[in-house]
Amino acid sequence: MSAATELVRDARDAAGARVGLDIGATKILGVVVAADGTVLAQARETTVAGPDGVLASAGAVLERLAAAAGGSLPAVIGVGVPGIVDRAAGAVKHAVNLGLDGDWFPLAARIGARAGDLRQPGAGAARVTLENDLNAATWGAHVLSGADDLAYVSLGTGLAAGFVLDGVLRRGAHGAAGEIGHVPVDPAGELCSCGQKGCLELVASGSAVTAAWPSPDLPAAEALFAAASAGDPAAVAARDRFVHGVADAVRMLGLTVDPAVIILGGGVANLGAPLRDAVAATLRTQAATSPFLASLDLASRLRLVPQGMPVGALGAAMIGDAG
Repeated sequence: MSAATELVRDARDAAGARVGLDIGATKILGVVVAADGTVLAQARETTVAGPDGVLASAGAVLERLAAAAGGSLPAVIGVGVPGIVDRAAGAVKHAVNLGLDGDWFPLAARIGARAGDLRQPGAGAARVTLENDLNAATWGAHVLSGADDLAYVSLGTGLAAGFVLDGVLRRGAHGAAGEIGHVPVDPAGELCSCGQKGCLELVASGSAVTAAWPSPDLPAAEALFAAASAGDPAAVAARDRFVHGVADAVRMLGLTVDPAVIILGGGVANLGAPLRDAVAATLRTQAATSPFLASLDLASRLRLVPQGMPVGALGAAMIGDAG
């Protein structure tokens, strides 16, 4: 993906403006947002793996955001990054897809130093908050939806869920809250990358769709749903297997956490209404023989992240409010 910048609204004089970076394996997406979460400017850059590459890519995004904000970055910067995050130390490890797979890497301090060069003289240092990327996206879904009790289901390369419960982001005692992709559902299933067999992620994730229906031209999920809609029997079977897996994930969340709202996000969720409607229909079918499930009405709780909204970068920008 080539570098790009989009000025959504005048970001030069927005009171309380802040910056969010969503650092992924293929791209880094950055935003400047107002204090109320309104996105003022966006910039993106292809991610170069490794410590120097990630910092150079992030620095290029920050430069474009500074230009959009009148030549100086806001003082508050949030960063969402995959891997295990030590928020207090501003460090990350096991971000394998970024090439940050060694010991703790002080990403917040490094980004803070680069951001300092993009602040006006005398403006003071930038304050950088580091957060796991799923938690950042979950907080972004909270900001966008206004819901204080929600589960965010990330249908990306893998499968995971994040939670805002009674207005509080739930990270888990060991940072493992929401790792539903690694709940085994098929004892005879394939070996998962986590070392277990038959994990839900092997059925309900972007990787699962790509493996089932590779496409050279379109995103795999889009190609799969199109072929299924056209009546291809193999595509119908693959789509239904995937949709049932997502419905199982939603049902799992409903029966364990009972959130008021369940929001589908991640790359696969770009399918939009066809995905939501298919999952909702499957949930209703599952509940048809269970008065108990029917009473929970999980299908009515489903929402989608608004199309094209940079939920991860937005959440990163606002994550300081999560405590």
